[in-house]
Amino acid sequence: MVGHRITAKRELRLHLGFLVSGPADAWCELSSARAPDGTRPTLDELIAAGDRLLAWSDPLATSEEVQRAMARFAKSRGIRSIMAAEPHLRPGSASPRETQLRVAVLAAPAGFPEPECNGEIVLGSGSRTHGDLVFREYRVVLEYEGDQHRTDVRRWRRDIDRLNDLAKAGWLVIRIHAETPEAVWADWLESALRSRGWSPQAR
Repeated sequence: MVGHRITAKRELRLHLGFLVSGPADAWCELSSARAPDGTRPTLDELIAAGDRLLAWSDPLATSEEVQRAMARFAKSRGIRSIMAAEPHLRPGSASPRETQLRVAVLAAPAGFPEPECNGEIVLGSGSRTHGDLVFREYRVVLEYEGDQHRTDVRRWRRDIDRLNDLAKAGWLVIRIHAETPEAVWADWLESALRSRGWSPQAR
């Protein structure tokens, strides 16, 4: 671990009897932190950490708190990296992999529309479910299947029911995993969106 000096006025919180930086301030501090090999967090790592603040389950901060923390760190080392990452943050992500997938979707040459992170979907029965990345206008869902979907039997069974409910309601679901090449899932996604009326010009 490499120490660093903080000059910005921080929001402090009491945690387990210790004063620590608030989550949004800790994110700003992360930009200037160095690993033992001297490297700093990459832009993608800062985006993933920032999305964790605004996460779908158990968020650690609000967008407003992130903005206030950035203002406190406006003259601190690393603020340029934070300013580059912040526009990419979105509430609702459930994992770093979902964040990475969303960022890759938006950077893809096809010019895909921006999806909702874990957007809620109301089915014809009135029940509610969600999708990892929801292209609501086109009724397309892009799902990232991590190993926990395979190894957790109860979750695996829930996923089967959820995805079948989505298909019954007319949603196209694309399922990918960690080894799915970007060119492959991008082709699947483009085909699905085009089949529902999307074209690059519609962005």
